Amino acid sequence: MAESNKKPDDVFDIDRIRKLIELMKEHELGEIDLRQENQRIRLCGAGHGQTIMTSPMLAASHAAPSAAPAPAAPAATSAESNSDGPHIAIIKSPMVGTFYSKPNPTSKDFVEVGSTLQNDTVICIIEAMKVFNEIPAEMRGKVVQVLVRNEEAVDFGKPLFKIDTRG
Repeated sequence: MAESNKKPDDVFDIDRIRKLIELMKEHELGEIDLRQENQRIRLCGAGHGQTIMTSPMLAASHAAPSAAPAPAAPAATSAESNSDGPHIAIIKSPMVGTFYSKPNPTSKDFVEVGSTLQNDTVICIIEAMKVFNEIPAEMRGKVVQVLVRNEEAVDFGKPLFKIDTRG
C-alpha cells in the first residue's frame, strides 16, 4: 500500500496490528476480523501464538477455492473410542465453515483413505467468510476414515478424519 494512500485509521498500520494482538491476548479473543474498503485483515489465535493472515476480499460467492494460509491449526486429539484403538487420532475442524475435500471441483481429493500424512500435508480446505483456509494435518500417519463429505457445513470441533498415527 503506497504511503500517499495510507490513512490515519489504516487497518494495515503495524502499530495498530500490534495493539490488536495485545488486546486479543489480554481479553483471550480467538479472532479479530477488520475490513477497510476492499482489503481485510484477520487475526486468529493459534494456540500460544498468533497467526496473521491478510487477503483481498473475494468478489464471487461461488469462486473455486483459492487456498489461503490456515489461520489456526486443526484440533487434533488422541481421544479414542473403544473400537478405534490406541493409535487412532481424530483431526477436528478448527473453525466453522464449509469443508472442501479438493482444491477445485475437477481436482482429486487432497487425501483419501490410505493416504500417508506428514505434519504439513494439506488435508482439506475450510471456507469461512469467503476465505479459503488450507488445513494441514499437523500429525503424521495414515488416513483410515474421512468423516465428512465435500461441501458439507462443519462446526468448530467437528471430527473430519480418523488417522492411524502408527504410519
